[in-house]
Amino acid sequence: MSTLKKNKRLKLAKKIKLYGDNKPATGNSLCQRGKAKYLGGNGRKTTGITRRKFRLNLQKIRVLEDGEVVRRNVPVSLIRSGMVERPVVRQPFTVESK
Repeated sequence: MSTLKKNKRLKLAKKIKLYGDNKPATGNSLCQRGKAKYLGGNGRKTTGITRRKFRLNLQKIRVLEDGEVVRRNVPVSLIRSGMVERPVVRQPFTVESK
């Protein structure tokens, strides 16, 4: 195996470990007709099933990675949970004097 392929695989594995797999999950979309029984109807009937993708809410942000700032597509769930380290532009509660 060439070193180039190995380095590429290691880089990808590291990225997946940090930010998770950003591939969309698959599922079905149902089209239905009728009224639910508990609402007084005769029941819901499925008229069509279509394959669909559940895509992650990805945002392209600047991230601190190994001491350097890089741009990455990161799921919002990771940003909100604080699992992604953002670069500090300036220290909070300080005034810049020029």
